[in-house]
Amino acid sequence: MARRAREYHVYVVELSDQVWNAARFRRANPDYQLGKPFVYIGMTGLDPDVRFDKHKAGIQANTFVRDHGLHLLPALYAKYNPMPYAAAVAIEVELGIALRASGYGVWQA
Repeated sequence: MARRAREYHVYVVELSDQVWNAARFRRANPDYQLGKPFVYIGMTGLDPDVRFDKHKAGIQANTFVRDHGLHLLPALYAKYNPMPYAAAVAIEVELGIALRASGYGVWQA
């Protein structure tokens, strides 16, 4: 019996406006456009809802998501999921580039 390939997901979390107070977030987003959302983009082998809950609980958490994460933004990522690992790595990067180009404040691990 063939072994099923593991599926991966990209996900986007909206961050509260307070994340802009972090100097390293501001430095990573010199072209941020006022009024656009702040987001964290990640990839996981888990369901994005489960991964978000882990971030908020402080389990293998990104500090910005733990402290400023509001909710997932599935409209920005659901169409890509699920996918193989290599595709998830590529989409995570491409999505970050596209959102930054649109003026979003973006953090990627």
